[in-house]
Amino acid sequence: MRILVVEDEMDMNRLLVKTLKREGYSVDGCFDGEEAWLHLMGAEYDAVVLDVMMPKKDGYTLIQELRDKGKDIPVLFLTAKDSIADRVKGLDLGADDYLIKPFDFDELLARIRAMTRKHVGNRNNSFTAGNLTMDVKSHVVTRDGKEITLLPKEFSILEYLLRNKGNVVSREQIEDRIWNYEYSGNSNNVDVYMSKLRKKIDDGYDTKLIHTIRGVGWVLREDEQGGKS
Repeated sequence: MRILVVEDEMDMNRLLVKTLKREGYSVDGCFDGEEAWLHLMGAEYDAVVLDVMMPKKDGYTLIQELRDKGKDIPVLFLTAKDSIADRVKGLDLGADDYLIKPFDFDELLARIRAMTRKHVGNRNNSFTAGNLTMDVKSHVVTRDGKEITLLPKEFSILEYLLRNKGNVVSREQIEDRIWNYEYSGNSNNVDVYMSKLRKKIDDGYDTKLIHTIRGVGWVLREDEQGGKS
């Protein structure tokens, strides 16, 4: 998943970005509300970790503009304000969750998992397709009970495919979701990762799960209807 961290305190921002990247997320960090708005209008994110008090545009203003724009990205507020009124205001403006500083990073990670599960209608940490299972929290993937070892990017791509099971996703969508703004490669990398991922997931099985839709992209589904290369 791709996450945007919006926090004006530099050390905290860097720590959040480092922690989330270590958990396998693709992460962009910015330091004020206006910069965050440009990020949000220029890329697709699965979640936003948003400080309330920021220069140029505060978190309340940013989320209100985001919701007015029809964007339903899950948002977790981080704030030193612990009054009930402040929490109610944030939630009423469209925040999905609220975490008071200082906080435990394990709790932050759990809250991110919870709100993104809710967003895709998934009530636990796992995704399935046929005999393939992914546990997002433990980063374990199995097929027919056999564990499959995946590189971090392979895991992220498979998670994205599972979250969009049955829907075709393009090379550009995968690149946009899995790589952050620091990425300077080319789209051929997506094809390379997809080729390796398909071998790990489908080799040795009669039923193929990852299918190529020529000229469009890829789809993960539990049948073998056309479109497979």
